[in-house]
Amino acid sequence: MALHSPLRAFPALKRVAGWRNHRLQPKRCMNRDVTDALSAVAGADNISTSSAVLEQHGKDESYHGCKPPDIVVWPQNVEQVSRLAAICWANDLPIIPFGTSTGLEGGVAALKGGVCFDLAKMDKIVQLNAVDFDVTVEPGVTRKSLNNYLRGSGLWFPVDPGADASLCGMAATSASGTNAVRYGTMRENVMNMEVVLADGRIMYTAGAQRRTRKTSAGYNLTNLFVGSEGTLGIITKTTLRLHGIPESMVSAVCTFPTVQAAVDCTVQVLQYGIPIARIEFLDDVMMDACNKFSKLNYAVSSTLFLEFHGTEKSLAEQIQVTDEIMKANRGSDYIWAKDQEARDKLWQARHNAWYAARALRPGCKAYSTDVCVPLSKLPEIIVATKDDLIQSKLTGPIVGHVGDGNFHCLMTMDPRDKDEERRVKEFTDRLARRALAMDGTCTGEHGIGLGKRHLLTEEIGAVGMEVMRGIKAALDPKQIMNPGKVV
Repeated sequence: MALHSPLRAFPALKRVAGWRNHRLQPKRCMNRDVTDALSAVAGADNISTSSAVLEQHGKDESYHGCKPPDIVVWPQNVEQVSRLAAICWANDLPIIPFGTSTGLEGGVAALKGGVCFDLAKMDKIVQLNAVDFDVTVEPGVTRKSLNNYLRGSGLWFPVDPGADASLCGMAATSASGTNAVRYGTMRENVMNMEVVLADGRIMYTAGAQRRTRKTSAGYNLTNLFVGSEGTLGIITKTTLRLHGIPESMVSAVCTFPTVQAAVDCTVQVLQYGIPIARIEFLDDVMMDACNKFSKLNYAVSSTLFLEFHGTEKSLAEQIQVTDEIMKANRGSDYIWAKDQEARDKLWQARHNAWYAARALRPGCKAYSTDVCVPLSKLPEIIVATKDDLIQSKLTGPIVGHVGDGNFHCLMTMDPRDKDEERRVKEFTDRLARRALAMDGTCTGEHGIGLGKRHLLTEEIGAVGMEVMRGIKAALDPKQIMNPGKVV
């Protein structure tokens, strides 16, 4: 049944003046009394109004300009987060959760000032349940620190976006990365979350202490908060699925004469049901950049980086079938990376692609945009995107988690060249709309943040946006949670 009246469907909206244009302006009440109240909760050593600190907390790794908060606080535990949030609620102060600032869509920019909650000091691994394959962590725990902690347990957390990001931040942006084709994204690996709401109340998305591997109890609140980008609440704990470390891992590099051949090969590998752990595409421009930045000597051509996980016997079977598919698509012989050091070097080069792209044009700004399409559409969209880059006279190396239908253009542009900046913006909008026209999404893993709000409406539709805004209004009627983002 259609929602003819959002006000009737979502009574919470009635209490929020100005909800229709969604440009609410929280009243700014930052004064000495508020600062003293925040200090009394967090401690004088855990708040700062230093201009350098504020600038540091007003920007992530995106091209969006710095928008600093009015004050930064470092809570030590969930009780402090709750009390600090209640102070912000009472004084209509925006709240901006902050992790490791590795986002790519301006998610930490304090568009209306307010209080930045830096959660780095909440860095406890709360509970490891090795027999049950799960772990509960606070937001200051990063993916690398968790995997270091898990050494010797036979377990690991495989979601790997490249950056050593906060795990709760990864949940907030629905991050994924190179291993998602085999192990899933954060959406498939988050089991429960502790969340502080805008008014300071503490909730558990699956119920306190719950960590079952499946449930059909009520609405899926966990997945509501995964990808919410700090606009619905502050994630203060997350319970994650762990996976057994494979007996063997082997990585390989294979080059192809054309983009089409490499992407066709990817689709065929997946169609054959090969349980590939990673399959990453890098175009010729990206390979040239990686060679220069990471001191490698791979062929400058369309390339696939692959990784196989399993037993020695299963790996032999996977590699044999994959090799046949590669050869059928005119792929080169594999370049192998079998030991840990060689594999780490190969994948570090892949993870450094962002920095390698930026190094192509020193002094220029960089902007990474991503889209995702059904696998059958992947060859068509990558070839069309490559042509669009050439015709637009833009530098935008392509790299992607092609096993998921997800890829990135790492755009570089001269900030002094307004014409180039305009062409980049027009290109990224065309790319997103090309993905939407192919039944895809305008972002596979970076999130909406600031840069893609206009595209979200095109993707979700008017009624879907009404529902999203209704949820936002119900959970955050004062619109203080990371305002100006997503919806």
